[in-house]
Formats: sequence, C-alpha cells, structure tokens
Amino acid sequence: MVSAKKKEMVTATLPAFIRTLFYFFCLTTCAKSISGQTKKDERIYPENFTRILDRLLDGYDNRLRPGFGGPVTEVKTDIYVTSFGPVSDVEMEYTMDVFFRQTWVDRRLMYEGPVEILRLNNLMVTKVWTPDTFFRNGKRSVAHNMTAPNKLFRIMKNGTILYTMRLTIIAQCPMKLVDFPMDGHACPLKFGSYAYPKTEMIYTWTKGPQHSVEVPPESSSLVQYDLTGQTVSSETIKSITGEYVVMTVYFHLKRKMGYFMIQTYIPCIMTVILSQVSFWINKESVPARTVFGITTVLTMTTLSISARHSLPKVSYATAMDWFIAVCFAFVFSALIEFAAVNYFTNAQIERAKRKPGKCPPVPQSTPVKVKDTEEVQQQVPDTNGSLRKRMNYVSHQDPTSQPRAQSTTNVSGLGRGRALRPLAGGANGSSSTLSRSSPKSESLLSVASSSAQLVKGTPQPAASTPDVMAGTPGRQGTDSASLHQLLGPKLERIQMMGNKLEPKQTPCSQPTATGMGGTSKIDKYARILFPVSFGAFNMVYWVVYLSKDTMVTKGN
Repeated sequence: MVSAKKKEMVTATLPAFIRTLFYFFCLTTCAKSISGQTKKDERIYPENFTRILDRLLDGYDNRLRPGFGGPVTEVKTDIYVTSFGPVSDVEMEYTMDVFFRQTWVDRRLMYEGPVEILRLNNLMVTKVWTPDTFFRNGKRSVAHNMTAPNKLFRIMKNGTILYTMRLTIIAQCPMKLVDFPMDGHACPLKFGSYAYPKTEMIYTWTKGPQHSVEVPPESSSLVQYDLTGQTVSSETIKSITGEYVVMTVYFHLKRKMGYFMIQTYIPCIMTVILSQVSFWINKESVPARTVFGITTVLTMTTLSISARHSLPKVSYATAMDWFIAVCFAFVFSALIEFAAVNYFTNAQIERAKRKPGKCPPVPQSTPVKVKDTEEVQQQVPDTNGSLRKRMNYVSHQDPTSQPRAQSTTNVSGLGRGRALRPLAGGANGSSSTLSRSSPKSESLLSVASSSAQLVKGTPQPAASTPDVMAGTPGRQGTDSASLHQLLGPKLERIQMMGNKLEPKQTPCSQPTATGMGGTSKIDKYARILFPVSFGAFNMVYWVVYLSKDTMVTKGN
C-alpha cells in the first residue's frame, strides 16, 4: 500500500517540474531578446549618449576633488615635446612646445554603455573637476586656442579620465657660465599642484621615469646647443601651506663652439700673431711699429666688447673672458716691448753723445829727401843759369810771394786739410794748388814744394841781377810763362796722384742714430719668448677645458 502511494505522488509531481523548467526557459529567451533589442536601439540612437552624460553630471560637483575626504587623488602625467628651443643665454630661459597629458580616476564618472571610451571635446572640461597643475619655473605659458582650444578629454567606463593640452612654455633655465663657451646646462621644467598638498593629491609618471618624457630627434634642432638627453625626478617642497609634490624634468644641453671659434677665438689668435710681427721690423721704423701696436690693441678691445653682447652681465669671468684677457695682455705687452726698445736705443745714443769724439791720429808726412830734390832738379835742367835768374826775378817782382812760399814749403808741418799756396803764377793767372793730402800724397807734395823752394832760394850772382832787372815787361811775362811751362805739368801730375791716393775722411763727429742700427737684444728675446709663451698658454687652455666635464649637474 505504501509503495503504491509513493508511485502515485512521483507521477503527480513530474508534470509540475517539467512545466517549471519550460517556464524558466521561456523567460530566459525573452530576456535575451529584450536585451539584444535594447543594444540595437543604443547603437542606432545617439540620444542614448546624451542620457548617459546627463546621468553622469546629475548631482556632480566639480568643486570637489575625486575621493574628497577619502584616499589621496593620484594624477599620472607624461610629456611629449613637439618643439624645443630657442635657448636664450642673455635672459637665461628656453622655449618648448609640448603635449601635456594628465590621467586620474574619478569614480563619480563611471557609466554603463555600449562604448568603452567617451571621446569628448573641450566643453566637457569646464563641467568636471581637473587638476590645478601649474609650472613652477615657467615665465610665460600659452594654451593654444586656434582654431579651437587644443584640448583632449576622454572618459572611460571605470571612471578614468585622460586630459591633454597643447602648451607653449617659456621656462627659466639657471646657467652657470664659468666654462662658457665650453659649458653644458640642465634646464629644468618643474610642475605640481598649486592648492592641493601631498596629503590630498600626488603626481606620478605614467610610463615610469625612463619613458614618460619623449623628445623626438626632429624636435630638437637647436642652433647653438645639442640636446643630449633628459632625466626626470620628483621632490617634495615644504611651504607654510603644506608639503607639495613637484615633478621635474631636466633637459641636458651642450653648447656648440663653431660660432665662437669663428667670431672670437680665431680673430684673437690672429691679432696676437700680428702684434708679434712687429718684433721683426727694424727698430728705427718707429711709425710702422707704433701702428702695429695701437691697431692690434684697438682690435682686441673691439673683439672683447662684441663677445660680451651674447652674454648676460654676470659678475664673474668666463672661459672666453680669460682667453681674451690673456690675448689682450700679449698684444699690450708687444706695444710695451717696442716702447722699451725705443727708450733704451735713445738712451744709448745719449750716452754716446756725452763721450768725447775719437778722431783718427794724424799721419806723419814723409820728410823730403835730398835724393828726391835732386831728382826734380835733374829733371829740370838749368842751362846757363836761366832758371835761377827767372826765379830770382819773380821773387823780386812779388815780395809777398816769398812768405807764401815759405809758409807752404813744409807741407808736413801744416797738418791735414790745409791747402798749399801757389808756387808760381803764369801769364794766364793759373796756379797749382794742392788740397788735403794723405800720407803718400804729402810726401809727393813735399818733394814738389821743396824743389820750388830750392829753385827760388838759389843764390843769384850779383852781376846777373842788373841784367834781369833791366829786362822789359814782355821779357818778364815770357820768363813766367817758361817757368810755368817747365814746372806746371810736373806739379799738376803730383797733385793728381795725391788726390787719388787720399781717402775721403770726415771731420770728427758724434755718433748718430744711424750708427746705432741693428737688431735690439730685446727684440731678439721677444721673437722667441712671446710665440713660445702664447703657444704654451693655448695648449694648457684647450687641454684643460676640452677634457673637463663642464655639464652642470641637475642638482645645481
């Protein structure tokens, strides 16, 4: 009985279970069809997105940060540099054009919809909360608004927000120009929250420290610098309003030297070499050496002034300042060197003038020998005493001739430079005169004068005197002409021989600047000392600065 009842109960409940399963299957099928129809309607009608946005903003307060009163809001950032430069040394600033991206999570903006990301324009930015990021070392920053505000805003299903802006930033770059122009700099870009301390909002790098800042090679084509790389870091800054997280990007710049080599270094080196050319110019060429010195000094002054135009007015000396100063010292020293040469040369001339002039000794004349006199007398034969008569007659006709002849007889006793008086006068008034004589010519002239004296001083017979005195004037002229004809050629020949043998001599005189010519010892030393010193300076200068690590560390 019991078993029969159990069978009847199972038979009765089985149709009910089947009916329940059938009803459940039908319900599931209807739910799927309705859901598919709803998704189809959402893809077709954009009004559904409007409803989603309206629901997101319904009750949303953009004055409160995400998680207000709760956890800290984390803002992830990264930077893409589209253009870097120019860099101004005078203003100590640089300019860059970037895409600045920020990402954070705002759970109040979570939604359910057919799309994963809502790509919105800049109008949505003003309706939601955004970080108050500012650039701490920025001088001027511009957000581009042409043709529309260059902003990107996207909302994801889980409430993650991506906010991107295109900015042109002019930031300060502190420069230490001690090693200019072989220097390097690390120009920072610092940004952080203006109002929220680190207890409410912090910043992190989206892709990590190594890849969060991108600078393509085509974006960093600078004129005076090479962008060698960039590094990132973060720090905490304390102020009276709290502690703030500051993100920093360092752009490492290395200066190019080509411009400064062409405009400053090579002209300075050439100017110094030009100033040292004056050492090879004769010291008597005062105008030429003075022009060299003054021109090179003025050129160095002009170069130093022009080199400072591209630098700020710093109070310390740069590497270029030291180089220009040393070049200026070399140029100025070359001018002072010539002044010293000129001074000592003039002093030497003055000392020589104070000393008595040294004249060469007067050569002693050769005394007239009897043999020489006899030779003259033999060459002029005295036939029947006519020569003696003529000479005696001439002595009686001109009483003044005897003292003159006596004064000119001994040539050796007169000294150098005295002329012999006429020995005999002819009808035509000609006379044989002997000028200055040398030792050899004096001997010849002594012979001639002695012969004339002997001829004149020969005692005349008393009987012949009346005969001569009784002669007519025509007779006297004839005798004089005969005497000149006999003695004249011989004496003129002796005089010509004396003039040929006599060297040209000047009277005793003081030394002049012409006599002090030649190269000064100071010039000789300067020709070696100046080039060697300048070459050694250049070697030390370039080795020190080119081997030195002049890149400024990011901490400074």
